[in-house]
Amino acid sequence: MSKRISILGSTGSIGVNALKVASHLKDDLEIVYLSANRNAELLIQQAEEFKPEAVCIVEEASFPNVQNALVGSDIEILLGREGLLELASRNNVDILLNGLVGAPGMEPTLIAIEAGINVALSNKESLVMAGDIIQHAMDKSGAKLFPVDSEHSAIWQCLVGENIDDVRRLILTGSGGPFRTRDINSFDTITVEEALNHPNWDMGRKITIDSATMMNKGLEVIEAYWLFGFTPDRINIVVHPQSIIHSMIELRDGAIKAQMGVPDMKVPIQYALTYPRHLEAPWEQLDFLKCGDLTFEEPDFQRFPCIKLAFDSLEKLGTSGAALNLSNDYSVYRFLNGEIKFTDIPRINESSMAKHDWTEHPTLEDLKELDSWIKNHVESY
Repeated sequence: MSKRISILGSTGSIGVNALKVASHLKDDLEIVYLSANRNAELLIQQAEEFKPEAVCIVEEASFPNVQNALVGSDIEILLGREGLLELASRNNVDILLNGLVGAPGMEPTLIAIEAGINVALSNKESLVMAGDIIQHAMDKSGAKLFPVDSEHSAIWQCLVGENIDDVRRLILTGSGGPFRTRDINSFDTITVEEALNHPNWDMGRKITIDSATMMNKGLEVIEAYWLFGFTPDRINIVVHPQSIIHSMIELRDGAIKAQMGVPDMKVPIQYALTYPRHLEAPWEQLDFLKCGDLTFEEPDFQRFPCIKLAFDSLEKLGTSGAALNLSNDYSVYRFLNGEIKFTDIPRINESSMAKHDWTEHPTLEDLKELDSWIKNHVESY
């Protein structure tokens, strides 16, 4: 019997790859819901191919295009943020894949969990911003999170069959991005084009900038804290430029388990959607004779101060992670628009963490108010 799947953010990088997986596993996965922000043309193509029960387009101006294209079909069309949240709450699916980008993806995760839906989570911001709230909702509803990030998927797979008390630490790997060896004195002159040129991964613009600042790795540390329950001192980062080892765990006897493969997001997406199976896949396979040497380096916190900010946020918890996450969202978009320098991103993020009105146990309403404050703070920089 096939699993019924809902995909939020189906026109983004994660969503597109998820539909490639679904296309390959037609007998195992049935696409029930799709959502897009504004890419009406691609959403229409996806709807025509996969024939979901409903789609949602968030941008109002794109709604008529979707409506006209799908007229006469049985596909229900929802609109706007309200439509997105309505789709997230529909619990007649087996799993919801949250491929949304940034802070707006947090509330749909929470709504799905509250509705008792298992969530395949690519939107790391959900846990960075609202880990405490989501954990309480999971305890109440019994819904589970299945990590989609390649690093967290790797740790998840390495933990299978192990007693959690036997695990000494988690080791997150990171490529180091495009500026691992660049002269740190030239970081002020980094252009948007240079920052978008990732050496290994093909991702969306926002997450590619996060990889260049290594904020992505910092957010992953916070996500690992909430997903696996390890204290920050038991979560380490190692720079691994080849991106072949996706992450590792070290056991108390010194044994290390690593999950390896080519850098292809379809692999962790497929595992999250078909868990606990490892089904046949046509993607490129790792060839040890061709992958070359595997090297490892210590992360440079001076070169990449965003990583340290993430560890700092775990020391304080409360709204610290949300402030960091929101600030990073807005500052990255300002950098992409050419309004600030690359080196301004960590400076703004540090300022937002230090100056916001910290709350120990924020509500969803508190986080919405914080969003407004952070947006103004970042724009005034």
